[in-house]
Amino acid sequence: MTPTARDALRERLEKATADLDPPFAVVDLSAFGANASALAQRAAGKPVRVASKSVRSRALLSRALVTPGWRGVMAYTLGEAIWLVRAGVTRDALVAYPTADRAALRELAADPDLATAVTLMVDGLEQLDLVDVVAAPGRRAEIRVCLDLDGSWRPLGLHIGVRRSPLHTAAAAGAVAREITVRRGFRLVGLMAYDAQIAGLADAPPGQSLLGSAIRLMQGCSYRDLLRRRGATLAAVREHADVEFFNSGGTGSVSATAADPAVTEVTAGSGLYGPALFDGYRAWRPQPAAFFALGVVRRPARDFVTVSGGGWIASGQTHASRQPVPWLPAGLRLVRTEGAGEVQTPLRGAAADGLRVGDRVWFRHAKAGELCEHVNELHLVDGAEVVDTVPTYRGEGQAFL
Repeated sequence: MTPTARDALRERLEKATADLDPPFAVVDLSAFGANASALAQRAAGKPVRVASKSVRSRALLSRALVTPGWRGVMAYTLGEAIWLVRAGVTRDALVAYPTADRAALRELAADPDLATAVTLMVDGLEQLDLVDVVAAPGRRAEIRVCLDLDGSWRPLGLHIGVRRSPLHTAAAAGAVAREITVRRGFRLVGLMAYDAQIAGLADAPPGQSLLGSAIRLMQGCSYRDLLRRRGATLAAVREHADVEFFNSGGTGSVSATAADPAVTEVTAGSGLYGPALFDGYRAWRPQPAAFFALGVVRRPARDFVTVSGGGWIASGQTHASRQPVPWLPAGLRLVRTEGAGEVQTPLRGAAADGLRVGDRVWFRHAKAGELCEHVNELHLVDGAEVVDTVPTYRGEGQAFL
């Protein structure tokens, strides 16, 4: 974003929220809508499933789902999936991770209508055993399940990617698929393979060109491996079940993943808000759409200001990149020896001299949906006006993890 565009954005946001007291968060609807449309275009005709953990607001999940090209929700817990279905947000909720939530499993198993709208994630027979313990087959609704294929790259015995499913080969996935299809009370309906080392890893980290080249080389090799394994896995599983979908990808790999003929749908969520970590992606960078404002409360020295709060740290490996980014006005940075603090955050830079006590500094969170864990509501900005205020999950009293 150019300095001129950032100045214009700051002017719009300040005008729209002049009557609000920090801390608060906003979503710029023009950027959100542009990102939603761009992601659908990058999926090249394959439906995009919205990752709820990256949005965490029912109103904005629904807004994404009415965008042409978007269909279904990828939930992060079973309890959340049940809540979203019962609230009317979706009739197609895929739970991205295996569950051990017995109460939620009992609720799912007791409601045939709910069971048609929710799909559980599994990667082994123990997860099926737990469902059977909670609700015996023959005394419950049929449970839809999706088989999770490990999407990591394992050259020469290395493990590049995240540690998720134990099923890395087509043969292993086929063997579990065979067992699922003979288990009473279950129906295998889908496959998933999340490519974290491609979708979730910035390939153009600022100021690190050599590292970026190495990451892109790794990602190219991993992508070719995934093309082969996804195709082979689909063939192996189809010997036992006629699956409805093969889900893969994330915001950082939508275009490449959609090009795989084995994949029938892609997932995205972070790209709707355009968090700071995605500034390091080369193929596509979403427009920044979600921001939070903090109030200036001190001026400890020349070129310094201090804002109230700010320690809204993103999950993942502990690193400076997980801290929020001071965005508006341009020309501010965190103080390395303090970082973003729980109750106050000092900022340094030339822009500090233009700020006074009571002014705002606008930040971008490093990740997407985690912003909503810190606020009860999101103010939706259209142009220079707040056109709606909607609750986050936290604002509706929901805390799923």
